[in-house]
Order: sequence, then structure tokens, then C-alpha cells
Amino acid sequence: MPGSVGPDMWEFVSTYQLPILRWLHIVAMVYWLGGEWGVFQTSYKVVNRALPLDERRRHMETAYRIDILARTGIISLLPLGLHMGHLWGVQPWGGAFLWGVWILWAALMFVTWRAFFARGTPAFAFWSGIEDWSRYILIPVLLVAATGSLLGLGPFEAGPMQKWYSAKVLTYGLALIIGVVLRLVMHEWQKLFPVLAEGPNPAIEARLDSSIANARRLAYLYWVLILTTAFFGAVKPF
Repeated sequence: MPGSVGPDMWEFVSTYQLPILRWLHIVAMVYWLGGEWGVFQTSYKVVNRALPLDERRRHMETAYRIDILARTGIISLLPLGLHMGHLWGVQPWGGAFLWGVWILWAALMFVTWRAFFARGTPAFAFWSGIEDWSRYILIPVLLVAATGSLLGLGPFEAGPMQKWYSAKVLTYGLALIIGVVLRLVMHEWQKLFPVLAEGPNPAIEARLDSSIANARRLAYLYWVLILTTAFFGAVKPF
């Protein structure tokens, strides 16, 4: 019956809500980890002085196109994790709180993609600035909530075999800190390449090499934190 398609769909979503959210969570995690690996590999071409500047800029554009998928995954993990946490009984707030989280997700997605499309224009600084500040606010909230819960202060449940959730939120928040640092490196690319376009500049090249080298070292810790976050969510060891 044509009229029954809508109710049937809602019944399906309601019945399989947790598996659907888990599937989306896995997809978001894959985009996060895979995207960061893609940016890491592309960075070798961005700083390669043997390549023509135009080709290096094309690789930088590729890095941005890969990075937007990673950032989409990062942002999506927050509402997915909080929603699943409520269904598992370790995150106490549902209803209006979850609606608010998903609305916040939509707003963050708009800002993130708006910044992506504004790259290379004067508007980029405005939109990327809002995106950066969302992290500066979100990260302390996550770290305080996770640490407080592990200490038995809430807000998350941390009884027997429930601490994995708070630990996962903690490693997620720590990974976001490194993500912010790596974003600042990409912001620096935006500033340095116009200078290089004016002609050879050993000082700028050295600065670019140094920033990328430091970012690569951080990237290894980044992957460890991402994998640890995934481990806590999948195994739920304590």
C-alpha cells in the first residue's frame, strides 16, 4: 500500500535504530582515519621543493578535498556517540538534549562545509575561525565530562563495565586537540603559498618544512588516539 510506506519506514528505523547508528558511526570513523592518512601522504607532495609550485598547490587542493571528509566524520561522531550512549544507558540525557545535539551537528556541518567552499577567498578566515572556536569550546566540555565521569562525578554512568564510554569520550577529546593543531598547519599553508608564488623564498620553504615535520610527528599520536577511541567503542573492555 502506498500510504503505508511512511509508517513502515519509521517502524524500520525505530526497530533498527541502534544498528543504524552503529553503522553510521563506523562509516564516520573510517572517513576520519582514512582521510587523515590521505592528508598525511599528500603533505609530502605539498612540501616537495623539486615540484613546480603549481603542482604543489594542486596537491594542497587535494589535501583540502580529502580533509573535508575527515572533518565530516569527526563532527558526525559526536551526535552518533551521544545518541548510542543514551540507548546503551551510559549517557543519561535523551529527548530534547539529543535533538539539540543533532541541531548543533547540522550547524557545525554548515560552518565546516561553508569554510571548505570559501577556501582561497577572504571569507575563509571568518568561517574557518568559527569552526576553530567550536573546537575550543567543545574540547574542554568533553574532557571535563569524561574525566568527571571516570572519577564518579558524572554526567556519564561509570559503573562496572561502563567506564569504556567515558574513556572513549576522553580519547576523542584528546584527538580533537591534535586535530586543531593539524588544522592550524593547513591554515598556515594558505598563508605561505601566496608568498612562494612571488618567487623562491628559502625562509618560507624552511618554515613550511618545519611545520609539516612537526605535524607529521603529531599525526602518529593522532592515529593512536583514533584507534584507541575505536577500540573502546567496539570492545567495551571495562
